[in-house]
Amino acid sequence: MISLAHSLKMSVVAEGVETYTQMEFLRQLNCDHVQGYYFARPMPWGQLVQFLRNQRQSACL
Repeated sequence: MISLAHSLKMSVVAEGVETYTQMEFLRQLNCDHVQGYYFARPMPWGQLVQFLRNQRQSACL
């Protein structure tokens, strides 16, 4: 699926990633984006904004 999407000039989002192993597998297959409980559970907007701010600060360190 990833190769097919890329051949059609589409980006790929894998949903439902719950473990590091799943994320690493998708990274090795050149999946463009991943989302799922491995990163965070669903949350209200205010918590999401704070979560993203914290992630950005951590990435800059």
